[in-house]
Amino acid sequence: MRILIAEDDSILTDGLTRSLRQSGYAVDAVSDGVAADAALLATEFDLLILDIGLPRMSGLEVLSKLRARQSRLPVLILTAADSIEQRVKGLDLGADDYMAKPFSLSELEARVRALARRGAGGGSTILRHGKLEFDQTGRVAMVGSQTLDLSAREVSLLEILLTRSGRMVSKTQIVDHLCEWGDEVSSNAIEVYIHRLRKKLEDSGVKIATVRGLGYCLEREHPSPNANT
Repeated sequence: MRILIAEDDSILTDGLTRSLRQSGYAVDAVSDGVAADAALLATEFDLLILDIGLPRMSGLEVLSKLRARQSRLPVLILTAADSIEQRVKGLDLGADDYMAKPFSLSELEARVRALARRGAGGGSTILRHGKLEFDQTGRVAMVGSQTLDLSAREVSLLEILLTRSGRMVSKTQIVDHLCEWGDEVSSNAIEVYIHRLRKKLEDSGVKIATVRGLGYCLEREHPSPNANT
């Protein structure tokens, strides 16, 4: 999952970025509204954390332009504690949630998870596919009672595939949702991540199918016709 933070307070941005990255998210950050609007036009994100009081272009204007483009990107707005009118206006413009400053990082992360589930069209924090279960809150994958030993990149890759199970996911889409600005991730690197994850899913009843020239698809394995003979 890839998040854009649009916030001009560098200390707050640094704290948010560190916390969200530790939870396994890819995070990019900008410090003004013009840069936020440009980033949203150029890059596909899964969530926008948007401060209303941005320089050069207000957060409300960024939000208005985003919704005018018919984008359904989940947006969490950050406001000053006493700016009730701005909160109402932000929600009316299409924000999905808001938090008043100051706030706790744990609450923000909980709201991020809730918006991520809403954006994926589901209400549960558990994604299931065959015998495989993935807890989006704890960032843990399990097969039965066995926890899979996955790296942070493998966890994020598995989440991307699970939220799009049964659909083809291109390498470009994987890079867009897995990586931050400045990450040097080649097509070969994606193939390595897929290979490692595929090996770790061997006993899960789930396989990562390669759609040659297009990308990958998470599918359930079907038992062999001779399995019971």
